Amino acid sequence: MRSELLRFNGGVERDPAIDVWFDERAGELSDMARPWFEVMRGCGDEVRELVHDGCPVACVGDAPFAYVNVFTAHVNVGFFQGVALKDPARLLEGKGRFMRHVKLRPGAGVDVEALTRLIHQAYADIKARVEFG
Repeated sequence: MRSELLRFNGGVERDPAIDVWFDERAGELSDMARPWFEVMRGCGDEVRELVHDGCPVACVGDAPFAYVNVFTAHVNVGFFQGVALKDPARLLEGKGRFMRHVKLRPGAGVDVEALTRLIHQAYADIKARVEFG
């Protein structure tokens, strides 16, 4: 059975509201989140972005693939179809039907290569879902 993709209206190539979002959260956690959103922005020409539910979201067209969010003591790098991602480094957390996230904390190391691979994999996965159904 094929599930319908989540779709968000209003994504643009570069949303100034996202830079404002980061600026309003200036500090260590924002500094941790921003580079990961830049990785998402750099995934491909068809990446669009918007602020949804209070956080920056990266989409392929109107289909979201990843987001970042800053909390009081950690950052989430999240994936809308995270359950479908291969995660040999075991970074993903969550028990939802579709979504998963990686929790980043100040002072705790992060496997940069593994998280970068997850972002690119999420992009490729949603791109294939959009293009091929």
